[in-house]
Amino acid sequence: MFEFDDVKVCYGGACAVNHVSFTLAPGEIVGLFGENGAGKTTLMKAALGFLPLSGGTVKLDGIRPGPANYERIAYAASSNTFFGGLTAKEHLEFYRMQFPKFDGNRFRLLMEFFEIPEKKAVRTLSAGQKNQFETILALSQGADYIFMDEPFAGNDLFNREDFYKVLLGMLGPTECLMISTHLVEEIKHVIGRALLMKKGQLIGDITTEQLEEEGTDLADWVRNCYHYQADRVAKALQSASADGRRGDGYDS
Repeated sequence: MFEFDDVKVCYGGACAVNHVSFTLAPGEIVGLFGENGAGKTTLMKAALGFLPLSGGTVKLDGIRPGPANYERIAYAASSNTFFGGLTAKEHLEFYRMQFPKFDGNRFRLLMEFFEIPEKKAVRTLSAGQKNQFETILALSQGADYIFMDEPFAGNDLFNREDFYKVLLGMLGPTECLMISTHLVEEIKHVIGRALLMKKGQLIGDITTEQLEEEGTDLADWVRNCYHYQADRVAKALQSASADGRRGDGYDS
């Protein structure tokens, strides 16, 4: 179990994550949703022990994330955390030395699927390929818990759709995956549970089974939790039109 108990992460008096509690279980595929600045990335970094906690605890089977259990946790970030000067093949060799459970077969399969060259320095790859490679490393590490932060940035629709299918077909029954993304509609058929954050707090936690029982679509659930105002676009355009008739609103 990966336990988050009353977690707080604050910077300069402002809390990016504030009193967040939930548990991740083996075998779950969880979507982490929320607007920009909701605290999703900060929460993931706290899970890996990359950020100091201002309060609460994060534990993996009762142990804080650290050198003793890092091999059980993998992380893929759209900011890219690999070694740019190394080739994909050199990364493979390095990861094999660092992670005893590294899955070379899965690595090869995904490299072929995304058609990523093995002998080019990773920094020379396109933005989409870099994010694909980051995802490949995380999925191949042999970790029990895999965190992905906007892993599909720079990828086209067809690559994303095919990747979802490959992902569901290759994950083991005990591997837990958490994906932070804004692509709610695309990922709703992949996840089994959704967590929703707003202004550093967890405001929603629901399984897809519960959504089905309630007859609610995932996107509608997100809108309802956020109290989304359906007429906000019309109001903005109406206001813009009125401002245009009045001038720019600034004194000359």
